[in-house]
Amino acid sequence: MDYHVKDISLADLGKNRIEWAERDMPVLRSIRERFSKEKPFRGIRISACLHVTTETANLAITLKEGGAEVYLTASNPLSTQDDVAAALVRYFDIPVFAIKGEDTETYYMHLREVISREPQIVIDDGADLISTLHKEYPSLADKVLGGMEETTTGVIRLKAMAKQRVLKFPIIAVNDAHTKHMFDNRYGTGQSTIDAIMRATNRLIAGSYFVVAGYGWCGKGVAQRARGMGATVIVCEVDPIKALEAKMDGFLVMPMVEACKLGDFFVTVTGNTSVIRREHFQVMKDGAIVSNAGHFNVEIDIEALEELSVSKREIRPFVEEYTLKDGRRIYLLAQGRLVNLASAEGHPASVMDMSFANQALSAEYILKNHKTLERDVYKVPDEIDKTVATLRLKSMGVEIDNLTEEQVKYLSSWEFGT
Repeated sequence: MDYHVKDISLADLGKNRIEWAERDMPVLRSIRERFSKEKPFRGIRISACLHVTTETANLAITLKEGGAEVYLTASNPLSTQDDVAAALVRYFDIPVFAIKGEDTETYYMHLREVISREPQIVIDDGADLISTLHKEYPSLADKVLGGMEETTTGVIRLKAMAKQRVLKFPIIAVNDAHTKHMFDNRYGTGQSTIDAIMRATNRLIAGSYFVVAGYGWCGKGVAQRARGMGATVIVCEVDPIKALEAKMDGFLVMPMVEACKLGDFFVTVTGNTSVIRREHFQVMKDGAIVSNAGHFNVEIDIEALEELSVSKREIRPFVEEYTLKDGRRIYLLAQGRLVNLASAEGHPASVMDMSFANQALSAEYILKNHKTLERDVYKVPDEIDKTVATLRLKSMGVEIDNLTEEQVKYLSSWEFGT
């Protein structure tokens, strides 16, 4: 079996961690049990570009149990857990092409490896796999039945492709499922980002000014958790509706250039480029800590920071100290990449359980319905979203009410008045 991992001898540690995560993924476990019996993906090749974590491992194993040939590569050069990659190769016969800290050339070499397997279904996180497939392997893209996208950044890119009519197959925007973005983005990103900053810096968050750029679902989660840790939270936004929401939620709202005069910690979660840039670095306090929890490392203008600096050194793992010409020091975490995956372990398994349950069921939906789908980006079908929520509630021992016949009739009619 072809694969490229850092050290295959790490497999035992990875296997234990995969099993630990699986204990907190009951929804995916129930889907795996059904897939194992029905084998819906028998003879189907699936190439996935995802963060190679313990939770992703359980998705890959679930798809393989369903009969698929699964090939996995990393969606971020710093997000791979090398022991997990080794375990998937050794114990589950899943080819993995991912090494934590790989350079850009190796990253794209790994992408091309999983594309070369001629997948019929693709799973992406950020759309690098799908965009590379379209740009470099158009004939292989023509053979793909469909795919799924995991994150906001990727959905934005794929909708642009669909609008320009260059998308060659249907995409399910798993990111937009209620049981994904409301939980994974808010609770997962919220907790894992704070966890990563604390692991990397060992700094006290209580009593600090904590700046969050972007008040989407991820930004809401980070802001809520930072406030819970005792910080005064400042939200920076370009959308007046989201800015108003942040204000009504009790956060300070101001332009980034003003926030930089106060901020001790900064987190970008916008999906856009150059959110923190030259004019912001120029007014930051000495000792400011800057990080990113958006998908790509473009949200922080690192080139501008380097141009303003006279020296740079790694003072702690995943903490780079930039000394500016006036003596101020600014600390960049995880090279501006996803801090929660580079400096910590990513989202807790219980929230990824719902995200990857959506992935697994959406892959099955693509397989069954690809002939009737246009080359467009689709939301996750409501029945899948509700199935995931129902299974999660069941695993938590929670029961809910059902509508009575009278209530169903009332909600579907217009005759009833006051």
